[in-house]
Amino acid sequence: MERTIHAEELFRAHAAFTASFLHRLGVPERDVPDLVQEVFLVIHRKGGFRPGAAQPRTYVAAIAFRVASAHRRRKRPLLDPAKLEGGVTHETPHTQLETREALARVQRCLDELDWEHRAVFVLFEIEGLKAAEIAETLEIPEGTVHSRLHHARRRFRAQHAQELSHE
Repeated sequence: MERTIHAEELFRAHAAFTASFLHRLGVPERDVPDLVQEVFLVIHRKGGFRPGAAQPRTYVAAIAFRVASAHRRRKRPLLDPAKLEGGVTHETPHTQLETREALARVQRCLDELDWEHRAVFVLFEIEGLKAAEIAETLEIPEGTVHSRLHHARRRFRAQHAQELSHE
């Protein structure tokens, strides 16, 4: 029998992923640290992660998704595109500006996706989870994951094309 992985160990291994995932789901940067803490408090209250069908990362993502959903219901998030560049550094100010604009454009496209499609898109396209892992994480059928991903990609591409045409 495999040992339980406690919240502290999960935090060390998955805090950065959790923060990134929450931000990409649309949680304002100022709220991310509090929600990351909330995710790992939930994990602590649940007694940690017990190995089984789920992987630790998908377990953390499932809880983060539910915490973000609850947060979203409490307060409509407002993203600050000016802060999207994070730690990105490039050689010239022109390249930095292009990167910042591209990231802001991508974030605006993500913002146009509804919550369910956005979660699937972010988990698959950005976080690299497999459809089966996403289905388990979001507690939906795998076919629904594929359907949402198809529609999310289509909407994202259309929105991205529209964003580019306005430049």
